[in-house]
Amino acid sequence: MGGKQKTLAILAGTALATGLTSPAFGAGAAHSPALPTAATGSGTSVVEWNRELITILGDPKAQPATVQPTRSFALLQAAEYDAVVSITRSGPAYLFSVAAPRGARADAAADQAAHDVLVALYPAKRAHVDQRLSSQLSAIPAGPDKQAGTTVGAEVARRLISLRSNDGSSAEPSRFRAGDKAGNYRPTPPDFPAPVFTDWGSVKPFVLTSGRQFRPSAPPPVSSAVYATALNEVKSVGSKSSTTRTPDQTAAAKFWAAAPVWNVWNQIAQGLVTAQNASLEKAVKVFARLDLSLADTTIAMYDAKYAYRVWRPVTAIRLGGTHYNPRIVGDPHWSPLLTTAPDPSYPSAHAALSQAAATTLTGFYGARHRLTVTSKGVSRTFAGFQDAATEAWLSRTWSGQHTSIDNRAGQQLGTRVADFVSGHL
Repeated sequence: MGGKQKTLAILAGTALATGLTSPAFGAGAAHSPALPTAATGSGTSVVEWNRELITILGDPKAQPATVQPTRSFALLQAAEYDAVVSITRSGPAYLFSVAAPRGARADAAADQAAHDVLVALYPAKRAHVDQRLSSQLSAIPAGPDKQAGTTVGAEVARRLISLRSNDGSSAEPSRFRAGDKAGNYRPTPPDFPAPVFTDWGSVKPFVLTSGRQFRPSAPPPVSSAVYATALNEVKSVGSKSSTTRTPDQTAAAKFWAAAPVWNVWNQIAQGLVTAQNASLEKAVKVFARLDLSLADTTIAMYDAKYAYRVWRPVTAIRLGGTHYNPRIVGDPHWSPLLTTAPDPSYPSAHAALSQAAATTLTGFYGARHRLTVTSKGVSRTFAGFQDAATEAWLSRTWSGQHTSIDNRAGQQLGTRVADFVSGHL
């Protein structure tokens, strides 16, 4: 069996073993894409604004390192969604329904809302964002309908930014104090950075009632046989010098770590909306549900990470000689394939976020939707969203970042958050 085929077989077997199934709300045939109309316009503009945000976030100085980027995606897409449905009445508002005169242009509303959110979040990028707005609006005929649309978009953005101004995202993170007992998280080699987003679990969610709403149950103790089995797997396949990891697993590990996982899933949505020539109404729904799910999953994930504060595999393996678990043979020189992310291990971020995204997109496009995912110029092809999500979280074991315990908890969390968002948006 070749490398890619072997990996896909592992994906299928793991999905069955862990009970992964397509969410109920996504069952059945894929939805047919809505066709753009003169009244609402094309979803292309939504894709362009989403790309604009990814470009902005490519500048590490664009926003404080303590602010999680998924918040920005949620604000952008929620504003565009509420701006459009305020005019089209094609669905319930997420938060705000602004009065709009008959004939108001929904496309102008979406463009203005997107612009105003990005300017509010990234004032230093205003010149380029202004250019983007000018380009988008130039395609819409001048007149009172266009003006009415921009007025609606500006009002939605203003209300949303005002409402979220005190959501806890700007609070100074509390200083993290590492534990010294077996299982306690502590900064990881080689640079031992301070952990990130220590208080993000306290940020007000966009749809959930609180970050702890779907908090996973406590993981098994590090002294247990279950933990030893999971850690020994990482020790074998996740080592920098592993002889049990296949070449395709190595490629997958590097692929899913090359770019922020929320960027990858937004780019997948960009491709879907573009390829199916989606209407403006369909596009804002897809991106709003995706990015609200990702934002709330991020809050819930960090709530759990810092509630349990589980050490990373590299720490556990290097300290195995302390005999906290007789089933684990320590290796003080063990190193993972990739540098460990600076936050606790349980649950896995890639598992939680990828599962939330896959659950959301399955709801729109069906469980078996062949897709090619491209990141940093490298592409991988999957038979469906679940296959992509499963590989994303398995890749974290192959890269030495997470145990299967972390991955299962993340997968379950992402599913529950996405289902809740779908049912309440």
